[in-house]
Amino acid sequence: MNTPSELKYTKDHEWIKVEGDTATIGITDYAQGELGDIVFVDVDTVDDDLNEGDVFGSVEAVKTVSDLFLPIPGTVLEVNAELEDQPELLNTDPYGKGWIIKLKVAEDADFTKLLSAEEYQEVVG
Repeated sequence: MNTPSELKYTKDHEWIKVEGDTATIGITDYAQGELGDIVFVDVDTVDDDLNEGDVFGSVEAVKTVSDLFLPIPGTVLEVNAELEDQPELLNTDPYGKGWIIKLKVAEDADFTKLLSAEEYQEVVG
């Protein structure tokens, strides 16, 4: 299982990379493996101000649909347009071309609940 050390993680299997006041968010390698072949990504929260834990979209795989939870509060700036035609990027490159959203981080964002790569690996075993 690939778990890049420069990223932070949630117990809900999202990863987050913060650069300045912008965060890129996706699902982990573990999550895509558990979901199986991803066939559709649905995110309709662009320009929405969301709180930590809010659902910002969903991922549909052949056998299931899974909600996506925001790891920190902020405003959804952008959705990865490539996922519309290539949702399988979540399976083949979850930490690169398979990112899902970019978020303007809220000023009161609390990063202390995010997990390091090592802590996340302990969660998933």
